[in-house]
Amino acid sequence: MKKILLYGSALMLLLAGRVQAQNEVIDAIIKEANDNSQLETLAHELLDGIGPRLVGSPQMQKAHDWAVQQYGTWGIEAHNEKWGEWRGWERGITHIDMVAPWTRSLSGMQLAWSPASPKGGVTGEVVVLPEFSDSLAFQKWLPSVKGKYVMISAPQLTGRPDYNWEKWATESSFEAMKEERTALERAWMERTQKTGKNRSSLPVALENAGAAGVITSYWSRAFGANKIFSAATKKVPTIDLSLEDYGMLFRLAESGKKPQIHLNAQSKETGVQPTQNTIAQIKGTEKPEEYVMLSAHFDSWDGGTGATDNGTGTILMMEVMRILKKVYPNPKRTILVGHWGSEEQGLNGSRAFVEDHPEMMEKIQVLFNQDNGTGRVANLSGQGFVDSYEYLGRWMNKVPREITKDIETSFPGNPGGGGSDYASFVAAGVPAFNLSSLSWDYGTQTWHTNMDTYDKVVFEDVKNNAILAAIMVYMACEEENLVSREVRVPLDFRSGEPTSWPTPRSPNRKGGLD
Repeated sequence: MKKILLYGSALMLLLAGRVQAQNEVIDAIIKEANDNSQLETLAHELLDGIGPRLVGSPQMQKAHDWAVQQYGTWGIEAHNEKWGEWRGWERGITHIDMVAPWTRSLSGMQLAWSPASPKGGVTGEVVVLPEFSDSLAFQKWLPSVKGKYVMISAPQLTGRPDYNWEKWATESSFEAMKEERTALERAWMERTQKTGKNRSSLPVALENAGAAGVITSYWSRAFGANKIFSAATKKVPTIDLSLEDYGMLFRLAESGKKPQIHLNAQSKETGVQPTQNTIAQIKGTEKPEEYVMLSAHFDSWDGGTGATDNGTGTILMMEVMRILKKVYPNPKRTILVGHWGSEEQGLNGSRAFVEDHPEMMEKIQVLFNQDNGTGRVANLSGQGFVDSYEYLGRWMNKVPREITKDIETSFPGNPGGGGSDYASFVAAGVPAFNLSSLSWDYGTQTWHTNMDTYDKVVFEDVKNNAILAAIMVYMACEEENLVSREVRVPLDFRSGEPTSWPTPRSPNRKGGLD
């Protein structure tokens, strides 16, 4: 009896020692994150110093090299891993001036991969895509665009976002505006459909007919924000104008005042460029061939500097690695982080990693991904993994309550089929989870817009996310065994019948080179 009691006492002391050691590491994580945060420095270096990270651009390569160097200063092993090639392109200046019927510098920029203007720019009349009876009428009209700039986006009925109308308008006037706006959008869609062309082929038809350039405006329904994507033209520039300037030019052209602009949009094709992922690791001591992963895409569109998509996810994961290297330098399992290239064109970097490292997939304990903005983590889904509630719940219980108290969870949830890089790993059967953030008007104000810049980062929220992620990674490393991978296949909500688990998809390894 005494011997059993002695064994029981020894076990209790051992467990108490483990708990104390665990608490010491967690306390150290919280202290380091709060007292020595490097988030603002990292954000400045990445967003202001390097800038946007369009795949195939010089800034993308600079970002990869900077990350490797930065990890090196923290004593963390890192390297760039090539997985494909992309059309290389470098943005130059965009100067847009209305020169008739009066003079004004306009607010806009060329789209990604846009061809350049002739040296010094070109002056031309601005015309609106007119209404056509059918595609034959469009073909007859086409020769008239030679030497002119053609506007192909619908004009906006109002430059005030809905939230501004909701604050100030009467209910009846707000409803009337929305009805009129819907009718205008429908009419413009019918106008473009009658050309017989779609969003990609219409600009090509215009440039082939000799247009000087194509003018678009993709308003994001927030003050000052336009979404900036890629050009379909191959010979003449495509530019996006602010809502305000696009509307002014549109009205002038429609009323017969024949506005003219001088456009000087410079850019440079740089040939075939490598596409890469940046991979960094803190080697495990007891189970080095098992992994706990962090994940964030590194690339961005280049209307702004990619601050909330996905500069915040990038600096979050770098900060977590820095903190863990300092306070938990000898983890039980290897801590691995992937900074993925070309997420914006279809999760290409993460899909390539999954495809190129099949032997690793069964050895990944869990993966935590962050992508969608600057806010504190607000949602966590179990992604269809049956036992995710048990282990994620235990690990989250170690995170300060003020950080987790407002996080909504969904267990077991359904597997993500796309949207961000965690889905590449879910498809391979890896328990991969997205740390989904509060909006902060992400969808309208910053997602892929010209406004996605350093000043939109809410550093206090990102700091809390760093504490959450670092503790979760630590707990996952310390877990005695690999967690369960049992999954629940989702049901079709219409038929009630089981569907299928997502399957891995191959990346595009030669982007824009066809």
